[in-house]
Amino acid sequence: MTATLTSPEVTSRGGSTPRGVMPVLLTATFMTALDFFIVNVALPAVQLDLRAGPAALQWVVAGYGLALAAGLITGGRLGDLYGRRRIFGLGLALFTVASMLCGLALSSGFLVGARVLQGLGAALMMPQTLAILRTAVPLWAQPKAFARYGLTLGLGAVFGQVIGGLLIKAGLFGLDWRMCFLINLPIGVAALVKLRTLPESRAVGGRLDLVGVLLVTAALVTLVLPLIQGPEQDWPLWTWLSLAGSAVLFGAFGVHQSRQAHPLVNPRLFRQPAFGKGLLAVQLFWMGQASFFLILALYLQFGRGLSALESGTVFMAIGAGYLLTSTNAHRFAARLGRHVLTVGALIMVAGLASMAVAAGHGIGWLLPGLAIDGIGMGLALAPLTTTVLAKVAPEHAGSASGVLSTVNQTGNAVGVALIGIVFYQAADYTGGFQAGLIALCVLELALAGLVQLLPRR
Repeated sequence: MTATLTSPEVTSRGGSTPRGVMPVLLTATFMTALDFFIVNVALPAVQLDLRAGPAALQWVVAGYGLALAAGLITGGRLGDLYGRRRIFGLGLALFTVASMLCGLALSSGFLVGARVLQGLGAALMMPQTLAILRTAVPLWAQPKAFARYGLTLGLGAVFGQVIGGLLIKAGLFGLDWRMCFLINLPIGVAALVKLRTLPESRAVGGRLDLVGVLLVTAALVTLVLPLIQGPEQDWPLWTWLSLAGSAVLFGAFGVHQSRQAHPLVNPRLFRQPAFGKGLLAVQLFWMGQASFFLILALYLQFGRGLSALESGTVFMAIGAGYLLTSTNAHRFAARLGRHVLTVGALIMVAGLASMAVAAGHGIGWLLPGLAIDGIGMGLALAPLTTTVLAKVAPEHAGSASGVLSTVNQTGNAVGVALIGIVFYQAADYTGGFQAGLIALCVLELALAGLVQLLPRR
């Protein structure tokens, strides 16, 4: 199986990146990351305006995350088969329309449905972004391209709450929380207009494994759903049965894939040390990120009484540290090899430990630790993505990117569930925040150890 590519310099060491590729891909990346976090700021206003109950509000968040996680592997394979630009464009259009529907919602049920559509659109887009970076950008430029991707992803996550708070406070056109979704319309349309600047690429031959799609989708839903709902419902019996069922379904999916001539995920990918072991490192890294953002927001807003906008402003300290290193992470990686990940993880440990000590004092005492944590994040994120995808053959770029993106999302869900348990076991928000930070230090130390199993370069 070979890859049909429109750009002759793809996967070569010479050549240049086709003009217009990076702005379109990074715009889409920023939108999908932003919408994962910006909605948290909008929830109180949504509750008042739509008279939404606690369950509906939870599903406004969970519907997006569940649809995204469940669709990423299938979305990546669709790009391999039917063209990465085509599927990217379809996902971008769906995401943009769904954003408009979110902004026009007149009931909480309608909003939840629109959020699910948003998640499906993101699931089509995200794997194509990584796959196009892997196939359309020449090898010598890929580390810098992935650094820019990591920078954009991090900025969307870090500044999501600030942007949401500012939009709501501004009250443009009297739209209040709706602007958090409608802001995607001009951005999405502008990206769609420039869609043809992306080169088209796909794998030759093959077909979509429908049984594999059903198995992996069911496995991911039964894994992620209890992780989302379990903490809220105090882990009833069905959550444990669902988790056990997901293990059975993943096993059945693995057996099925090994017997297919055109598998949804090629088992040979996992024979590459950088991919198989790298995914474990990715899982650990993302377990620490969404969970940290969650407990920090809870501590600041409920433990220290800050508003959503004030809390988002505190998050900017992480962004400052992240900006400092993420823009040059590829240069650090060129010098340090895999140990750029080790250094990044250990710096995050230093930042988290500093915050654990400072939590009992004023908010200002947290800022140095937040900036240090951001520095470590910036060093680790892009090189980790590059490491996992570096040796993937172009014809498998879509499915490999889908697997990588899925691990990102499941890592987020697992981390939030586990660190959430630690957080809520404490007597107060300060104690919960400190306990969560200690648990996160353990995660980052485990990441630093696992990195030693990756290829040196």
